[in-house]
Amino acid sequence: MSLSLTNYADQVWRGAADESIVHTGLAGAGVLEVMDGVGFHPGFGNVIVFRGDGEIVLFDSGNPLGASALHSAVRAWSTLPVSAAIFSHGHIDHVFGMAPFDAEEHARPMVIAQERISERFDRYVLTNGYNAVVNQRQFQMPELTWPGEYRRPDVSYRDAMTLTRGGLTFELFHVRGETDDATVAWLPEQRILCPGDMFIWVTPNCGNPQKVQRYPREWALALRRMAALGAEIMLPSHGAPVFGAERIRQALTDTAEWLESLVGQTLEGINSGARLDELIHSVRPPAHLADRVYLQAKYDEPEFIVRNLWRRYAGWYDGNPAHLKPAPDARIAAAVAELTGGPAVLWDAARRYADAGELRLAGHLAELAVQAAPDDPAAHAARAEVNEARAAAEASLMARGIFTWAAAESRQLVGDPRPMAAPAARLVSLGSEAASAARDMAGE
Repeated sequence: MSLSLTNYADQVWRGAADESIVHTGLAGAGVLEVMDGVGFHPGFGNVIVFRGDGEIVLFDSGNPLGASALHSAVRAWSTLPVSAAIFSHGHIDHVFGMAPFDAEEHARPMVIAQERISERFDRYVLTNGYNAVVNQRQFQMPELTWPGEYRRPDVSYRDAMTLTRGGLTFELFHVRGETDDATVAWLPEQRILCPGDMFIWVTPNCGNPQKVQRYPREWALALRRMAALGAEIMLPSHGAPVFGAERIRQALTDTAEWLESLVGQTLEGINSGARLDELIHSVRPPAHLADRVYLQAKYDEPEFIVRNLWRRYAGWYDGNPAHLKPAPDARIAAAVAELTGGPAVLWDAARRYADAGELRLAGHLAELAVQAAPDDPAAHAARAEVNEARAAAEASLMARGIFTWAAAESRQLVGDPRPMAAPAARLVSLGSEAASAARDMAGE
């Protein structure tokens, strides 16, 4: 077992090193030895490499522009043919590293995935432009493009599958959490758990405001199931490994409890007839878990998860009758501006509220100002200032991305030449290889 990798994993566990889906200190390290026959290739989408009798099996395959580096690293680790690859799910930072292995003189590797992955790829083709736009905004990468072709699985399964290759046994089972097509791999002989993105060293990515439905309740159930396995090594697809049965069990059960609390509070509110507005401002995660390194809201956040739960269980009507058949935003803004004395009153108030620290209210007023006066440079200047302040105050990458993008929109509309500001702890922190890959396409 690699002493440096275990030491690094221990530092991450204790909070002495920052490691998660939004940052890794191991990018570019090649394939790191976990134990004899098991390698760990870190990056924006980790790849787990298993060496069996005469062949290699991959768990995940990373992102597209990292494919060459992955191939070189694996080949430096072993020259055995890659006979199979298991995709944890269909997000593109996990499924785009197969081309160099497919092109080798060996037989083309067999790709295994849960059956819903093909539906995901079909949806990506249908919504190619949308996925490009929302990932540009989320990751602050205006040049990002979205792929139109995907490596489809050779073998798919529905609920569970046992794969035996090279003397290794992979017990695969389907779970829902971040996606509806997720696969967890359990190697009982080695006591190794590969959770994919079901554990990512930050709060679960199940509220993402710009992406399709997530499954917080099912995620918690899956975490409990994984915790019961008694794994001694956990190799997630983002972030550092976790070593030790007690730490693994704690990480999984803490995360399950965190989700269960949000789910329970939200369902209680839905069942009592509460409005969505009430719930997003009142539901909170358990305070006694607030200090957990792996439950920090650096990517997604609880408020967004509440919204996703509402969408899953309560539809799109939020309980406010004015929102059922609303007037156009621009018409509302014009009416408010007329009532208050004009757009200048709105943007001046937006600045004042922002200066007073009431950034949410300032955001509403700034947006009303530009809706009422869409060509007014002063309105856009105020909107840019307010959204820059909002981005600076946020901890989650998703919130920072949207506010930073809004500020850049207004700056560009008034001819401000300054470049778009990148949120702190963005993908650039992944290292040169992974950051380059993410500039072309980023995971959902």
